[in-house]
Amino acid sequence: MKELTKAEDQIMQVLWNLEKAFVKEIIEELPEPKPAYNTVSTIVRILEKKEFVGHEAFGKTFRYFPLISKREYSKFYLKSFVGSYFSSSYKQMVSFFTKEESLSLQEMEEMKKLIEQQIDKKKEAQNG
Repeated sequence: MKELTKAEDQIMQVLWNLEKAFVKEIIEELPEPKPAYNTVSTIVRILEKKEFVGHEAFGKTFRYFPLISKREYSKFYLKSFVGSYFSSSYKQMVSFFTKEESLSLQEMEEMKKLIEQQIDKKKEAQNG
């Protein structure tokens, strides 16, 4: 899987939200200034070549749909991001965000709770 460009990501966000869409429907969901029809059509065809998008034919018109889920791409992208910026260490990434970002105490407590829940699940799976 390849990383998406900013424009490709914007189109995929729309397709993930709509699930199926014609180019005109994709354009309607994009922010102003709206890109040209041909621009969006070209990006969608590139996404097809990258195997992110498939289509159904309706005469000469195509309705496009995602072949890769948002969750699947998010997992890939995060792994790539952590690899590029944090030497593939999630621990370094979490450390960075807790120190560098202005996380509130409440957000940190919620993150701690989520991590503790996942630790408990892993322990249960190992002992189960």
